[in-house]
Amino acid sequence: MPANKIVVHEKSGNVLKGTTADFLPKRPLFHLAVGGMHGEEMKKIVVDHLKAIFFVKDFGGDKDYKEAKGPDALPGSGKKIRVVFKDGETVSGYTHAINMEQPGFFLVPGDPKSNNERIFIVFSSLSQLEVDGSLVTLTQ
Repeated sequence: MPANKIVVHEKSGNVLKGTTADFLPKRPLFHLAVGGMHGEEMKKIVVDHLKAIFFVKDFGGDKDYKEAKGPDALPGSGKKIRVVFKDGETVSGYTHAINMEQPGFFLVPGDPKSNNERIFIVFSSLSQLEVDGSLVTLTQ
């Protein structure tokens, strides 16, 4: 399985960058090679401790790029999603499936120029979830 470049955002605010080859949405943990495939440290990551996992094109990204947000900026397909995390951050995009019995779901950013290819959103980190313009009740 090829490694994915990811940026892990923990609920505590801690951020880790590295690669993973064993993340699966239904599994409660995965391994992160901090610093890349040949990183110095391999960490076990518990999904329930996370806010989100950002699958990125590049670890550096473009800090000056302002990602397009809002419904007019979303050219994708699937269900239109808007999430608000408990820390106040808002992310918009699309998803093809949401199963509230899973730990989270994948969101594809609406801006095709985003450095994020997809984001795994952890349900327990959300304060609000909107699907196709309707609020979804979150059970915590």
